[in-house]
Amino acid sequence: MASLDQVSIAILLGAVLVMAGILSSLLALRFGAPLLLAFLVIGMLAGDAGPGQIQFSDLRTTYLVGSVALALILFDGGLRTRFQNIRAVLAPSVALATAGVLLTALVTAPVAKYALDLNWTEALLVGAVVASTDAAAVFLLVHAQGLRLRPRVGATLEAESGSNDPFAVFLTLMLVEFISVGHSSVAHVALEFGREAVLGALFGVVGGRVVVLALNRVALPQGLHAPFVATMALVVFASAQIAHGSGFFAVYLAGIIIGNRPTRAHTSVVTFLDAATWLAQIVMFVLLGLLVSPRRLGASVGPAMLIALVLMLVARPLAVFLCLAPFRFSWREKLFIAWTGLRGAVAIFLASIPMLVGLSNAYQYFDVAFVVVIISLLLQGWTLAVAARWLHVALPRADRGPRRVELDLPGQLAQELVGYPVRPKSLFFRRGLVPSWSRPTLVIRNQQILSPLEAEPVKPGDYIYLLAPPERAEALDRFFVDMQPSAVTDPHLLGDFMVSGEHTLAELAEIYGVVVGEEPSKLTLADYFDIHLDHAPKDGATLALDTIVLVARSISGGRVNVVGLILPEEEEAILPLTRMQTFKRRLSELWSSVAGV
Repeated sequence: MASLDQVSIAILLGAVLVMAGILSSLLALRFGAPLLLAFLVIGMLAGDAGPGQIQFSDLRTTYLVGSVALALILFDGGLRTRFQNIRAVLAPSVALATAGVLLTALVTAPVAKYALDLNWTEALLVGAVVASTDAAAVFLLVHAQGLRLRPRVGATLEAESGSNDPFAVFLTLMLVEFISVGHSSVAHVALEFGREAVLGALFGVVGGRVVVLALNRVALPQGLHAPFVATMALVVFASAQIAHGSGFFAVYLAGIIIGNRPTRAHTSVVTFLDAATWLAQIVMFVLLGLLVSPRRLGASVGPAMLIALVLMLVARPLAVFLCLAPFRFSWREKLFIAWTGLRGAVAIFLASIPMLVGLSNAYQYFDVAFVVVIISLLLQGWTLAVAARWLHVALPRADRGPRRVELDLPGQLAQELVGYPVRPKSLFFRRGLVPSWSRPTLVIRNQQILSPLEAEPVKPGDYIYLLAPPERAEALDRFFVDMQPSAVTDPHLLGDFMVSGEHTLAELAEIYGVVVGEEPSKLTLADYFDIHLDHAPKDGATLALDTIVLVARSISGGRVNVVGLILPEEEEAILPLTRMQTFKRRLSELWSSVAGV
């Protein structure tokens, strides 16, 4: 019975620690502290040197939990990555994830050698352990601090943070093997790297396609889709690892493939993995905090602080500027990407590998990595928002997203039901606008289900459900958040090649002779952009309107407030048309004009 009691006590202590980590996140958010730091502190306080007095030194369990947690985190990151968003930044992201990690390790190694009195291989191992950025740490802090980064900067960080962990793991394992065996060769390293990359890609692509096929073909009971996907992610990871491929690369790639293809229960899968990823991060950080000995840290604090400062102020910026030199990034963007190279649980997890293998100085690697992570979270994590605004890479933050509900429709994958509460200041309520690719289906008012016609006019507090493609569901959010105040535009813009977004299509048609239907003629130019774009309008977005092209020249409050006109090249098309010419054009192009609205 005593052994059963010990199991119960272990379950209780584990649950209490995880609960403490969850509750500590509320305190951390209130004071703007990095959440991951709170989880580490909980683990340290519960350890043998803290008031918890828990004796924990099980490296095998730590490595097992860390591997599973990191695999789920990378899979979740891949699942949320839209390939069209990262396609343009794929080359710089890959450069940062490979050459950037190697350069960072090489620049950090000399400091580690002389500060810790190590040989060159051991010093390079220290550099490899702390070289990679942590995807979970980066995006957890970006979202927690309410930042909305410029698309190219955000996409680059997203792709780099998700793809540099596999290379850092490979580099660490190669160096651990070299130190253990005592010899290696460039050919062996190149062969191992090629094998891990090829097998990882193969398992990731095949595994991702198998999961997509299974989700869409196998009739799983309701509620089992999400656990099935999470379990399959671990199957892909473990299979690639057993075949001596990169399991972390495979699981990240599988996530990208699944996330970019239409599947059943996509919303429930993402929601489940979001919770699983949070739990994985909390458990991993608490376990790593338990492994730390504050008494042992004393001897490594000084050298580790020096390594951390060189890493953040010299090695990472140098690697970023060199890797991004061939690409058109501004110095402000490069500097922010360099400063956003946060270190998190990945560095401490990698430092546990030498301990598991039993290398000499293994605990020194772990202690250095722990101090580097603490300093990175404190300095870089706390100043992330300030750096983004100072370097002008943060866009104005719109109102936080509405409470969106997504419901799968059995029997097809092209459409789903997307529901929102109607706010009195929303674009939908004030202007009655929805995108051209969505269709209101039902309205819930006072617990009654109404058709859109029966519910007319829609009132604040109603819940409206629309049919929309699953991949575009998020783009509907901007129609159901509170509208931001728009800047006042020059009322004399109409008649030039720049037009106020508040003018109607009818006014534009009268001046420039374009043909629009009767209903759309009442729309403003800002409305026209909102309805026909698949995403929130951005500077430079274009839309065709009969013979002219509309270009968004200024955005305010999330809407287009100044529109540029690209007129036909023919001279006569630039001049205003007569009423007879306009009438004839309307007759000849009536159907195409109406169909295009």
